[in-house]
This record gives sequence, C-alpha cells and structure tokens, in this order.
Amino acid sequence: MQTTKVLKARKRIALIAHDHKKAELIEWAIYNKTVLSRHELYATGTTGKLIEQALDVSVRKLLSGPLGGDQQIGALVATGELDVIIFFWDPMEALPHDPDIKALLRLGVVWNIPMASNRASADFLLTSPLMHQEYEAILPDYSQYTKRQV
Repeated sequence: MQTTKVLKARKRIALIAHDHKKAELIEWAIYNKTVLSRHELYATGTTGKLIEQALDVSVRKLLSGPLGGDQQIGALVATGELDVIIFFWDPMEALPHDPDIKALLRLGVVWNIPMASNRASADFLLTSPLMHQEYEAILPDYSQYTKRQV
C-alpha cells in the first residue's frame, strides 16, 4: 500500500542561496514575483530578508544557513511542512556548513520533495502545471527501516 501526501495548490516553498548566489536568486525571484506571491515562502537568514524586501511579500525567515537555518529547513521537510526547495548553491566554493547542506538535500530526496538547484531547474519547476494545482506525491515506504530490529 502506497503512502501519499497531497501538496496543495498553494505550495510552501523554501528559498535558499549561498552568498555568491544571492543576487542571482533575488533577480530570479523578482522575475517570478507574480507566481511566487501565490505561495507561502520560507527562507534562511539574509536570503529571507532580501526576498521580502525585493518582492514586498511576507517570508517566514529562519536562521542563517551556517547558524542552523539549513537544518531548520530540513526539519520542516522531515515533518511534512514544506513542499518545494529552491536552493541556489555555489558549486565552486566549499563552505564550513557543507554537511548541513548535504543533509538538507538528502532529506529532500528521502521525502520526495521537488528541488531546484539553479536558475534553469527553478524555471522548469516553477512553470510546471503541477506547481499550481494539487499534487499527490508518493512517499517512499520506509516501514522496513522503521520496524527493523535494533
């Protein structure tokens, strides 16, 4: 028996960007302001402040990524409180909180969350018809893992 989760038409979207990618994410968000304003936005630290100012929309701001914001986003994914992750990360720079980022991306895959990691994938994700309607996501079956003998 498959377990599913219904993503409502109004998605809960996490917006995250490394320092060298913030300007690119803000530019992308401004271009997509009309669409993004239809959804509930979450963001880490400074990124959240910049998006809120640029779009003049409310953003639920969490801690800065290195201070735990990536882990807060991951917790929201694990508890089913986020639907989409848009994370413009910098592939050219190793960061001290890389383990947190890897954990966040892993949770996105574990819980079958749509994710975009650059402008092209974010454009495809945001313009998908599924982004603007209810969607029944199939959740992986982890019952063998959770019921294992320890």
